[in-house]
Amino acid sequence: MARDVSDATPIESRDQLVEALSSGAKPKSAWRVGTEHEKFGFYEADCSPVPYEGERGIRKLLELMEGLLGWHRIEDKGNIIGLTDPTGMGAISLEPGGQFELSGAPLETIHQTCRETNAHLAQVRECAAPLGIGFLGLGGSPLWTRAETPVMPKSRYAIMSNYMPKVGGLGLDMMFRTCTIQANLDFGDEPDMVQKMRVGIALQPIATALFANSPFTDGRPNGFLSWRSHIWLDTDADRTGMTPFVFEDGFGFERYVDWALDVPMYFIKRGDHYHDVAGLSFRDLLDGRLKALPGERATMSDWKNHLSTLFPEVRLKNYLEMRGADGGPWRRICALPAFWVGLMYDQASLDGAWDIVKTWTADERQALRDAVPSTALSTPFRNRTVRDIARDVLALARDGLSRRRRLNEEGMDETIFLSSLEEIVATGKTPAETMLREYETVWHGDVRPAFREYAF
Repeated sequence: MARDVSDATPIESRDQLVEALSSGAKPKSAWRVGTEHEKFGFYEADCSPVPYEGERGIRKLLELMEGLLGWHRIEDKGNIIGLTDPTGMGAISLEPGGQFELSGAPLETIHQTCRETNAHLAQVRECAAPLGIGFLGLGGSPLWTRAETPVMPKSRYAIMSNYMPKVGGLGLDMMFRTCTIQANLDFGDEPDMVQKMRVGIALQPIATALFANSPFTDGRPNGFLSWRSHIWLDTDADRTGMTPFVFEDGFGFERYVDWALDVPMYFIKRGDHYHDVAGLSFRDLLDGRLKALPGERATMSDWKNHLSTLFPEVRLKNYLEMRGADGGPWRRICALPAFWVGLMYDQASLDGAWDIVKTWTADERQALRDAVPSTALSTPFRNRTVRDIARDVLALARDGLSRRRRLNEEGMDETIFLSSLEEIVATGKTPAETMLREYETVWHGDVRPAFREYAF
């Protein structure tokens, strides 16, 4: 989840909110990709979760990383809750259950993304190993109950934790027991944003199937291949989902602003204090008639923080966030941005992807989204399967990356990062299905070997 920002510029009109989104438009030469990935910390001795406090806790780990990196600390009521690169090129933050997240810098190539990932994981290991802490690359916490999962001292999460059970049955599981990989992409102008957002939303279930990696909960199979994806179906309908309005005629920045304005708020931050306004209207805040804070007027900080609390399958800020993938090991951290860059940053591939999805109806897109958590690549669609669609889409991504021709020192282009996904399509077996087979055979019905075999 995003870091909260500080921008006291008052909002005088809806036009400012539209401009905040449209200001992200960039020439193609300036397009970059940012990659975010989360991972579960655990004690290597017994696979137990890592609490915030203590000599071997999350606080200590962040303090060690602060000393190693020289990054600036982010605090909440005196507690260190993250680190930010003073040059603005990335940050480390905590998710509600202690999941450790790197929000990567906006980079030009996937080669750079993978170097960043390698450096980050090496730095984390350097600081975590003396504490006996390892990190697990899965989409869902495989062993600990929610009650056993630690709680991080972040004010926004306390507000969200109180509100989530009022609007869905699985929101707390989303917060405390899931991990994702996310790719952030640029757009050239409003029509480009619209095309990318429509393709991204329609194909998000395909990405979910390829990255399905959360088949265990509470130490046993949970009946899903992507339990993380299933959780989002019962989290908070006001702010999640396939946003069918994106496919309506006339969609653009203004329509997204209008949707966002109607999503209830979680909090308003003033100074270091988070005011709980969960369920109340941003429109009322704009008008200075919010019941909880009479006379208080909205700032750009409020708007940016509000946008970060919307959780559709593709989220629009002044860039686009692809949000459908389970967390996973190193190869898939690099594979996700490669998949989306190959599709989105080459116009021929983007047009090809749109040709695949443009006749899909809202009901078909939703049915695909609903089914994929259980059946992933085997999900039927029209006269085909998701595996068939994934094969076609991956071919488009490969062509797009090949035409980009971004080479590393060995002269290899970015298509090398698609190999793990192409292997999944070739075998027809998702990472989750591979783990389930291991669970039933060599693991002898015990999920704890996952903490060894899928650790970073």
